[in-house]
Amino acid sequence: MLPLLGLCFALPFCAGLLEEARSWGDTSDQVGLRIPRQVRLLQRLKTKPLMTEFSVKSTIISRYAFTTVACRMLNRGSEDQEVTFQMQIPAAAFITNFTVLIGDRVYQGEITQREKRNGDKAREKRNETMEDNGEKGTETFRASVVLPSKDKAAFLLSYEELLQRRLGKYEHVVSVRPQQLVGRLTVEVTVLERPGIAELEVLGLQNSRYRGSGRGPDDSGPPPSTVINQNETFAKVVFKPSVVQQAKIAQNGILGDFIIRYDVNREQSIGDIQVLDGYFVHYFAPKDLPPLPKNVVFVLDSSASMVGTKLRQTKDALFTILHDLRPQDHFNIVGFSNRIKVWKDRLVSVTPDSIRDGKVYIHHMSPSGGTDINGALQRGIQLLNDYVAHNDIEDRSVSLVVFLTDGKPTVGETHTLKILNNTREAARGRVCIFTVGIGADVDFKLLEKLSLENCGLTRRVHEDHDARAQLIGFYDEIRTPLLSDIRVDYPPGLVERATRTLFPNYFNGSEIVIAGKLVDRAMDQLHVEVTASNSKKFVVLKKDVPVEPRKVGIDVPQSSRPRGRGQEEPNHLERLWSYLTLKELLSAWLQSIEEPERERLRQEAQALAMNHRFLTPFTSMTLKSAPRTETPEAAYGMSSTSPATGPETVMQSLRGTHLQPGPAVKKPYNPRIKISKTSADGDPHFVVDFPLSNLTVCFNIDGEPGHILRLVSDHADSGVTVNGELIGAPAPPNGHKKQRTYFRTITILANKPERSYLEITPSRVIVDGVDRLVLPCNQSTVVGCRGLEVSVSANANVTVSIQGTVAFVILLHLYKKPAPYQRNHLGFYIANGQGLSSNCHGLLGQFLNQEARLTGLSKSPAHPVVPEAGERSEAVLEVKGHQVPVVWKQRRIYNGEEQVDCWFARNNAANLIDGEYKDYLAAHPFDSETTFGPGASRGL
Repeated sequence: MLPLLGLCFALPFCAGLLEEARSWGDTSDQVGLRIPRQVRLLQRLKTKPLMTEFSVKSTIISRYAFTTVACRMLNRGSEDQEVTFQMQIPAAAFITNFTVLIGDRVYQGEITQREKRNGDKAREKRNETMEDNGEKGTETFRASVVLPSKDKAAFLLSYEELLQRRLGKYEHVVSVRPQQLVGRLTVEVTVLERPGIAELEVLGLQNSRYRGSGRGPDDSGPPPSTVINQNETFAKVVFKPSVVQQAKIAQNGILGDFIIRYDVNREQSIGDIQVLDGYFVHYFAPKDLPPLPKNVVFVLDSSASMVGTKLRQTKDALFTILHDLRPQDHFNIVGFSNRIKVWKDRLVSVTPDSIRDGKVYIHHMSPSGGTDINGALQRGIQLLNDYVAHNDIEDRSVSLVVFLTDGKPTVGETHTLKILNNTREAARGRVCIFTVGIGADVDFKLLEKLSLENCGLTRRVHEDHDARAQLIGFYDEIRTPLLSDIRVDYPPGLVERATRTLFPNYFNGSEIVIAGKLVDRAMDQLHVEVTASNSKKFVVLKKDVPVEPRKVGIDVPQSSRPRGRGQEEPNHLERLWSYLTLKELLSAWLQSIEEPERERLRQEAQALAMNHRFLTPFTSMTLKSAPRTETPEAAYGMSSTSPATGPETVMQSLRGTHLQPGPAVKKPYNPRIKISKTSADGDPHFVVDFPLSNLTVCFNIDGEPGHILRLVSDHADSGVTVNGELIGAPAPPNGHKKQRTYFRTITILANKPERSYLEITPSRVIVDGVDRLVLPCNQSTVVGCRGLEVSVSANANVTVSIQGTVAFVILLHLYKKPAPYQRNHLGFYIANGQGLSSNCHGLLGQFLNQEARLTGLSKSPAHPVVPEAGERSEAVLEVKGHQVPVVWKQRRIYNGEEQVDCWFARNNAANLIDGEYKDYLAAHPFDSETTFGPGASRGL
């Protein structure tokens, strides 16, 4: 048998710890020499089990994520040792498989029925192998085995989850906490979305999931060694840090959470409906609707246990939340301890005066007494019911209670079931209750049931982190109701086993998801009807959705276990349907009171979990010896390439064979490569190269901070426009200038073959076309689509190539410890201008494809004189019909690494450039109008 010390799977449904494989004798009578502490430490370090590989592979298809974690351990000691594998997983996920390999032996996890006598325990915990580690929305899976000396073990864990949309984004979180530095550490996430991927971003590693509201952008960028490859419907993100890179992040191996956020392109109608092999899923997330008025009562715990940081941060959060209320909203405030204290006897409208008075009331709250949860809820619900009953509300509105506490009921009604019954009877489905539990002592199960039974949500907030940001983030999810009383209907004779189709509210940035089974797989269309209330009108949406009778196979890596011969490929929509159905059955079981109904729900949930291999409160996992028919590496994909099919294969399955994947990641642009001298860099100093005339001309432009300069204007012909925005800085001491100006932003508009916008700063590149990408400048990556390619060389440069005939290089000038007169800034270089037309203009563009010559020299213009030290050479430059006095000088370009000889035009390039300085000022970063040439007065 497997020498398990314990499957402390941190799951609520294992039968307990297996028999300990080793026991230690009593050594209290033994006497020996004392070993010095340093020696003991070295012995422990030498014999500590070594993790040689830690890899996580996730495939997200239509928001449904399949994740497999593989970990390989080596016992380097001379004795048998206990080795432990642990992994934080999302609380919403279901484990589908756990496998252990020790030497040549394989122990495969099997999902079995959990005995009914253990059912009561499932109310309180998820599984004895799953532990709530205190992180928001996570649990820890833990398993220990005894590993023989010099032997190896491999642990493989698979789980599945449906990503929830919050604040307009889906978020996939992978815990990277191997507890030690690992020789081979890889996180690989593949995203496949048929409607198209929008706004994909990779956040910096997070050591805590209490990230708050997310109102501000996360500028930290992806962690080191992250590579992103993406096109319209496919994205692949690989995080593969070396041991040195891991050590720079955390020497203890606790790197943090690797987080990917994205959204999908969506239609503004009935939503996205996908059908596959008799199953369908319906994603409904409308936007651009007027918000519904809110009637909201904030019920705040002011008992003695809230003293200190908890109450202070709660007050700070409420100050911000009150300012977010809209003029059409109504609100009130209830404070409670052993007494119920109501700010006003009725709900009041939102005005500057009422917001000010509400903040004053909250400010003067002081902690004292016990916790009367029942009384506070009753009073808050009564205020809402009275307001709705006694006011002729013209607009449809939603009624909400935001309830916040840090403890358990200690005053008044303290029995949990009675509190739940009283609240349910008072709310009557008309009031939704959103609960927030602060700290470790809160009765979170009670809060969870209060929200579950009254159309709300619940969150846990930890006081040792930024509780204010967490509270504001929770409120942001419910601050903008767009629809109420949503009902989704499908033909009853054509659809069966559909998940929930009635929803009390829809909040902006969230999503309604429905899945079901089709009775007739041969049907050619599915009729869908959505009805809802929005402000003053009743919304009805109808659509006949085409159903393609096709069988699509998508190879999902490690969805439940490695497929053997003869096993069918998993249908991700079937898995999604079973996941949603199981979640709803468990929720109904938690809410149910009658024992016959609870037993029916238990049996139904158990059968579904057994059939689809989900570890739930009603199932257990047993490890059994399995025959070894192939190497573990081949069976589970360890130390090999991804078991998923390539992006081209999967994309063809999803969208048809005409699509091609994005370009493969190639070597980033070399910052030392020789490029054209034609550039604008530094203060800014402009350099123009005339290769046909063997001349280089330079000039300065003394701009003003905030001005946007037109660098290349060819919108009417090639469709390319480049503008640069200036930033100011003080001049160096003893300098001749009062201030310096640098380029802080370069914007590029490429109008052909399709319009794309690029915004480049020293910290990031934003590519906005069919999709929106944010690429950090501190990580090397290459992305490309439809004739546009962007290559980022970490902390060095950004190369933009347009249809292979136009290329720009933007140098990144970064300072670790900048002087007062230094600023992080950009340099702009034209590497290839072949695709720009002869009508091209702009401060640099007007000189492309032109010839120039010098007059007034004693030597041939092709070999201009190089003056001796202390001597200055002057001449007259003829270009574009202009005659411009110039003087010979030297300039450094390419990050100051090379020197160029040039003829300098004074006085802000007067007479050299067409027109004057003001003619080259753009109205906005993507302004494509121009004062000169055929594109004059036209553009964006």
